[in-house]
Amino acid sequence: MAMAGLYRRVLPSPPAIEFASSEGKQLFLEAIHYGTMENFYRLISYFQTQSEPAYCGLASLSMVLNALAIDPRRKWKGPWRWFDECMLDCCEPLETVKARGISFGKVVSLAHCAGANVEAFRTNHTSIDDFRKYVVRCSTSDDCHLISSYNRATFKQTGTGHFSPIGGYHAGKDMALILDVARFKYPPHWVPLKLLWEAMEDVDETTGLRRGFMLISRPQREPGLLFTLSCKHESWVGIAKHLMDDMPRLLKSENVKDIQKVLSVIFTSLPSNFEEFIKWVAEVRRRENDQSLSSEEKARLAVKEEVLKQVQDTGLFKHVAAFLSSAKNSPCTNLTSGDGESLPDIAASVCCQGAQILAGKSGFSEGFCCKKTCVKCLKPNGDKPITVVCGTVVNGSTQQEVDMLVPSSQTNPSCCCNGSKKYMGMHPAGNDVLTALLLALPPETWSGIKDGKLLQEMYNLVSTEGLPVLLQEEVLHLRRQLHLLKRCQENKVDEVLGAPTF
Repeated sequence: MAMAGLYRRVLPSPPAIEFASSEGKQLFLEAIHYGTMENFYRLISYFQTQSEPAYCGLASLSMVLNALAIDPRRKWKGPWRWFDECMLDCCEPLETVKARGISFGKVVSLAHCAGANVEAFRTNHTSIDDFRKYVVRCSTSDDCHLISSYNRATFKQTGTGHFSPIGGYHAGKDMALILDVARFKYPPHWVPLKLLWEAMEDVDETTGLRRGFMLISRPQREPGLLFTLSCKHESWVGIAKHLMDDMPRLLKSENVKDIQKVLSVIFTSLPSNFEEFIKWVAEVRRRENDQSLSSEEKARLAVKEEVLKQVQDTGLFKHVAAFLSSAKNSPCTNLTSGDGESLPDIAASVCCQGAQILAGKSGFSEGFCCKKTCVKCLKPNGDKPITVVCGTVVNGSTQQEVDMLVPSSQTNPSCCCNGSKKYMGMHPAGNDVLTALLLALPPETWSGIKDGKLLQEMYNLVSTEGLPVLLQEEVLHLRRQLHLLKRCQENKVDEVLGAPTF
């Protein structure tokens, strides 16, 4: 027997008023007059339908992150960086979300991990008057958006727990506009704010906690521009646990006498798949006839180069570089220091990775071969030279020309196409990556070191207080991610909603 399935639902009205109805349109026009529809235009530009029946939390968050123009710093498909539900998986496996949905605390945690500024409230920790103030605040601005977690049953709708962004507010009628991401079920609709508050006061049976709302805004500067923790691997939580829990115990059990021994204990204990955990981010693009760079490309690269320089100016970097140079057989040589690779090897690897990303096959190297590489220096519009790794990558019967803009610590690079060794270490190498990660570890990591003088020396090396602002922001973002992962691993994301503070 053929099953017809369900085609939409009739929106119960009252209490809701359909956005596209005559009354809904009138409310919209009046709200514009009140000045409380300013956030609507950004949100409607990125309005999406959840791709799975239980993805309402992921769809609401990706919609808001895109409306705020927050760069995810990793690709969605092809060369495009874009927030999609499938990328929001660091706190809960997507298969689990698909089967059971996601809790309020985990959506908040995902927003923190994405680098957004987040203020989250359960209804038992705030009031309806405060909620109304926050709705007005976001509705009169396009740089703040509010996501509500509520029970549909309060509106006589089918289903229970649901997430959706609030797209505007009517001050005269005290009504909020819900941009329902389950568009296959209900269209956008106006609801009385008092009733929405009652719907948020519902207790989530899964957590035993009240629902609530979160305000999401764009950070002043996006962190993680040069270094990022990869959350697309199952090893994500396991490696975070090793760094946050196992490493302090290891240092406590070892009788370390100097910094090199401390580094030896840390690096030799790293899991074999550690290289997938933290990486440096390069700019990739298809070869263009016009060699000029956009102002956006130049600005991003300039920031990355400054962060890289600041990493290499730290005292910790010098110790890490010395250790990696001496530990030829170290298990962490998969994060190479750059001293053991020739430029052709580096360039070929970089260009192949770029071609895979552009082809939408990142992580699948089979069939990709870089037959020609070259390092060039562009001097766009009289600016300081920019290092570009060029390559011709063959994949079966097709080939593509790839350029990758590489953050470089060199101050005066010169053009080179013959693999000169002067380009060794031109890109962020293992010593840079590992230095950034060690700086990101919480200070209590080192508390188990028994030698008092060595402990103080280590504290001085890893302290973030004296770091330049750019590097400090980069490091603290990585540290926040580590703490959020620890909360996930300990199932505490619903208990603590705020961002980790240091």
